[in-house]
Amino acid sequence: MSWQAYVDTNLVGTGKVSRAAIHGHDGSLWATSKGFTVSPTEIQSIVGAFKDAGGVRANGLLVGGVKHIAIRADDRSVYGKKGTSGVACVKTKQAILIAMYDEPVQPGECTKVVEALADYLISVNY
Repeated sequence: MSWQAYVDTNLVGTGKVSRAAIHGHDGSLWATSKGFTVSPTEIQSIVGAFKDAGGVRANGLLVGGVKHIAIRADDRSVYGKKGTSGVACVKTKQAILIAMYDEPVQPGECTKVVEALADYLISVNY
């Protein structure tokens, strides 16, 4: 399956993710949904948050030009929320999955989808 198919089918196609992207650990873009851009500065901030969550906990998480309050940040997952929308970023062995959701989707619905895809990718060494 192509990386674009993972974005289109396994993330956005579930109806629980409104926009998504997959990046490499080096920040390179592997696939993205139409009209969704994560800037190089934003992706480097996300990569850094997996190593040291202090910055996003103190200053928030900027994704797609929107600042989110960090509600979880550890070495695998970084979640942010702004009003009724939010973002889930999950690190696998080689990739970073970034998924945005909007109302009426609940945070747990989005994170379940993203974490499940991450588990699968880890199981096949990605």
